Amino acid sequence: MQYDARAMKAQRCRCVGLIACCSLLAMGLSLPASAATDLSEKAAATAAPAATTLRISLDDAVALFLRQNLDLLMAKFGIESAKGQQITAKLFPNPTVSIGTLSAYTQGRNIGNSGQLFGQVQQLFELAGKRGYRIESAGFGTQSVEAAFEDAVRQLTFTVKDAYNRTQLAQRRLALAEENRDRFSRILDVNTIRFKKGYIAEVDLIRIRLQFIDFQSQVIQSIQEGDTARGDLRQLLRVSPATGLELTSEFDYKRIDPDINRLRTMALDARPDVRSKRFTMSQREAELKLARAYRIPDVTVGGGYAVQGSKGPDNQGQLALNLGLPLPLFNRNQGGIVQAEVAVQSAEADLSKTLNQVENEVDVAYRNLLQSRRLVEAFLGGVLDDARSTFTIVERAYERGGATILDLLDAARTSRTIQQNYFEALFSYQRHVIQLESAVGQEILL
Repeated sequence: MQYDARAMKAQRCRCVGLIACCSLLAMGLSLPASAATDLSEKAAATAAPAATTLRISLDDAVALFLRQNLDLLMAKFGIESAKGQQITAKLFPNPTVSIGTLSAYTQGRNIGNSGQLFGQVQQLFELAGKRGYRIESAGFGTQSVEAAFEDAVRQLTFTVKDAYNRTQLAQRRLALAEENRDRFSRILDVNTIRFKKGYIAEVDLIRIRLQFIDFQSQVIQSIQEGDTARGDLRQLLRVSPATGLELTSEFDYKRIDPDINRLRTMALDARPDVRSKRFTMSQREAELKLARAYRIPDVTVGGGYAVQGSKGPDNQGQLALNLGLPLPLFNRNQGGIVQAEVAVQSAEADLSKTLNQVENEVDVAYRNLLQSRRLVEAFLGGVLDDARSTFTIVERAYERGGATILDLLDAARTSRTIQQNYFEALFSYQRHVIQLESAVGQEILL
């Protein structure tokens, strides 16, 4: 059986064993069973995995990222550990059980004829609301950790959206580069014929060829940028490199005109890192109240029962009740109170710093959004269409002899530069939109 060389190259790796066996059988040869099995196993081992394509929108990418990484992030921030501390804060002190013996060793007495066995239970009672303050502090601590986790999700969501948009930008750059390459490939073919017929000079053909090579290099560069951007997005989404990504969200301009005063209010009220700092400050205030409560000593109440030996003076049992109260003569938790007061002041300063930082982030993101919006709208106001039409007009004029090769090359470069700058401006605008959303702490509706 004759096989065409091109057909052989198109066969899948998984068919190598079968083709080899069939070829040998056709020539009258036979393979041992073990050899055939080894050959099949090698072919299966070298078979390439089937490629899959993941169609994903921007919202789907964010949802997939959170689904793939949520458990890891929760473990990292120790949310369950903080909840465990909250449970511990609610527990009462354990009672203490003690058992002992008492015996006299004078006047012929010993443990056998005058011994006494007694048992006692003691319980510590916390006063001045210590347990309540401890529960309050642990509750604020858990809320602070949860808010810090939400803030991490906020920042990582920005990273995912930015990687998604960078991939879209690379795709648009590649499409533009391929369009310019294909267009100049046709121009090069036509002018090669014209050169052979003596209609144009060799230097003009060389200039067209160099411009074609320039567009071809841009195609390669855009492919590399796209592979890098998709690789970054796959890592964030924890997707296999063998999986292709098809981005379904539009890379187009959508005007938003947010209210800056409303955005500032939203950020100061709802942003997770602000809430985390506020919960931390409330926790420090609860710890200060707990430290002050430790100035009041706790009470220990105990009760017990004692049984005398068989030859004791009265051979009767005895009940005991005791009350223990430390005298706060020296230690009234002075150092703990000072430390708690400093912690409150530090938390208050940290909250004030965060509020100022949030206000500035919102203001900067808003101003950047306005400027990038103006730039995009300037391109859409006619500059983009003018650059494209100018290239087409000059190309047709060149074909009729009404323009020089330098005019053609200049129009091509101008058209390419204007379109690339538009893509950059559109990407910058979308990045400033998600930066503003990140600064506010929630999505801005169009």
